[in-house]
Amino acid sequence: MSPIVDQNVSSNNDSPTPYFQHSLELIAGEFSTATAPSSTLGQLLQHVGDTRKEATGDQTSVHELLVDISDPRPIQFVLSFNNLTYSVKVPRKMALPSFFRWSGGSATADAAVIGNPLAAGDSYFTRTKMLLNDISGEARDGEILAVLGASGSGKSTLIDALANRIAKGSFKGNVTLNGEALESRMLKVISAYVMQDDLLFPMLTVEETLTFAAEFRLPRTSSKSKKKMRVQVLIDQLGLRNAAKTIIGDEGHRGVSGGERRRVSIGIDIIHDPIILFLDEPTSGLDSTSAFMVVKVLQRIAQSGSIVVMSIHQPSYRILGLLDRLIFLSRGQTVYSGSPTNLPLYFSEFGHPIPENENKTEFALDLIRELEGSPGGTKSLVEFNKSWQSMKHTRDSDPDQLGLSLKEAICASISRGKLVPGATNDINSSSMVPTFANPFWKEMVVLSKRSILNSKRMPELFGIRLAAVLVTGSILATVFWQLDNSPKGVQERLGFFAFAMSTTYYTCADALPVFLQERYIFMRETAYNAYRRLSYVISNALVALPGLIFLSFAFAMATFWAVGLDGGLSGFLFYFLIMFASFWSGSSFVTFLSGVVPHVMLGYTIVVAILAYFLLFSGFFINRDRVPGYWIWFHYLSLVKYPYEAVLRNEFENPSKCLVRGIQIFDNSPLGEIPSAMKVRLLQSVSKSLGVRISRSTCMTTGLDILKQEGITDLSKWNCLLITVAWGFLFRILFYFSLLLGCKNKRS
Repeated sequence: MSPIVDQNVSSNNDSPTPYFQHSLELIAGEFSTATAPSSTLGQLLQHVGDTRKEATGDQTSVHELLVDISDPRPIQFVLSFNNLTYSVKVPRKMALPSFFRWSGGSATADAAVIGNPLAAGDSYFTRTKMLLNDISGEARDGEILAVLGASGSGKSTLIDALANRIAKGSFKGNVTLNGEALESRMLKVISAYVMQDDLLFPMLTVEETLTFAAEFRLPRTSSKSKKKMRVQVLIDQLGLRNAAKTIIGDEGHRGVSGGERRRVSIGIDIIHDPIILFLDEPTSGLDSTSAFMVVKVLQRIAQSGSIVVMSIHQPSYRILGLLDRLIFLSRGQTVYSGSPTNLPLYFSEFGHPIPENENKTEFALDLIRELEGSPGGTKSLVEFNKSWQSMKHTRDSDPDQLGLSLKEAICASISRGKLVPGATNDINSSSMVPTFANPFWKEMVVLSKRSILNSKRMPELFGIRLAAVLVTGSILATVFWQLDNSPKGVQERLGFFAFAMSTTYYTCADALPVFLQERYIFMRETAYNAYRRLSYVISNALVALPGLIFLSFAFAMATFWAVGLDGGLSGFLFYFLIMFASFWSGSSFVTFLSGVVPHVMLGYTIVVAILAYFLLFSGFFINRDRVPGYWIWFHYLSLVKYPYEAVLRNEFENPSKCLVRGIQIFDNSPLGEIPSAMKVRLLQSVSKSLGVRISRSTCMTTGLDILKQEGITDLSKWNCLLITVAWGFLFRILFYFSLLLGCKNKRS
């Protein structure tokens, strides 16, 4: 149980301090041995657990300890960052030569552009923009570090840099925790990142949202009742009790307020009580009261033993009183770093004293904006900050010297109740902490449950899709009602099958916005190892199957008997199977595209275009033998080809079924309009010429002849069914790789 959310329960323990002192002494003793450098976090947890059992006799896991945040304790964590520099390439604005401009244009600018040498790393088409320029500072547990500055000053970029959300390349500098470099895997486990936008499922309630977060992030050793208790206490601590049963809501559904949404966003990321919490503009868009409540929650989180680093645009006077350290940025450079209480002295020595009864941060931001608009910019303030920092360090010695290594600090933090997900007591564990809190199957169950619950709250989405399938099936059934076995009936059957198969794929296009709506939620959750990408892909497929089965059965029932297709019950069952396979492959194809294309309208354009090409090369408009050689590959890649051939074989491969008899051979030709008596005489003449007796009832064309005419001779209907199903699995695999490569939630 987290110490930040169960203060009342923790007070039941009369004197927890001696145990912690004893456990920390044991930890320090263990790490003084020669084997300390090779100890894993699992071994540390084992020592803590054993010590606790010896001292109290309690068998409770160290993850479940409840400690009052008022207990005195030394600072355990210091997040330091030094000389952070980050630049990006941006397109250069190209100026036209003077002779292409109006006569009033000046050639001076052209000369400046052409004559001046390019800066290092620049080209005639791009220039280097410095987003962070030699930023240094530190953040300590128990405190809130706030990064301030105007829009574009680099606040969010600095938060991303500290949270390891910037890809290596032009990023330079080092970030350490307790003097040790943080590995990406370790940082994901012990930290959390709250984005500026509230990315939540709109139809889940506040309690359900936090419950699913607990299922993902809390240790697998925690019981269901303890997870439920954790959620309930966190709801109280976040001030969300009155909104616990209210849905999050969106533009079309009324839900919680903006401040409550923000607190829920924070709650899902602190459910496992991270050691480091990063927040990007947590008060953006909130009124002053809601913003103050949010920061008050963050203060309690920090006091529980966490490092809180946040960016904020313009804090109010009340919020400023909750902040412990400030960093002011201007165009990627530090113009102030230190305590809020030192702001008046700092600007007074700079020559711009802060007037009384004026908000200190507002004055500082206004002064920075004024300097940015001056010819010299903020260079003088940047240089003054450097001299101020050097004077301060020489004047003040640091009273808080860390005596714990990173492993020792993490272990001590867990012993105080920090819920590091998946931390193990296995002394033989080869890694410090598991990458994920839950096993693979558990993630799939929770993801599937959440997706089903969210879908049940929006039945209109499936209802619209079912209505579209039924309307399409009804129209096809009435247009192609009870087709006969004649040359015209054969052609109409071919048209029905081509349209039915292509319509099946087009109705799958509604799966496109499903993942696009969840894309950034998925990126946020997987960025810090809430669950595996593979778990999401499999659960996404499993949840889609029941709906696809229902849609396939509805379409098959609406069309098979009404159109008069052949095969009886066995023919209907295969028709249903191939419909289901078509829906499966179509849904998988669209899902894969949603992982590649990040925009809905662009995605719809691509889906419609590609499905049109699939229909063109399916074999209906042009036989395989007539397809040009340089396009034949597209014929075999066409998703419509295989279900189309499968239903044709299901309809026409019966050798005893005759489709053209006697005089019907003249149908669909210029002779089709002459009287029947004339057709009989023509048929007799043909019989004499060929030496074969052909009567009115003689079978001229069977279903196998139709298949040969259509060029369908390679695959059986079952092979076509298997290939269609295989396409669906292939696109699901490609969807996984698109998530693996394209959704990394990092700046490039």
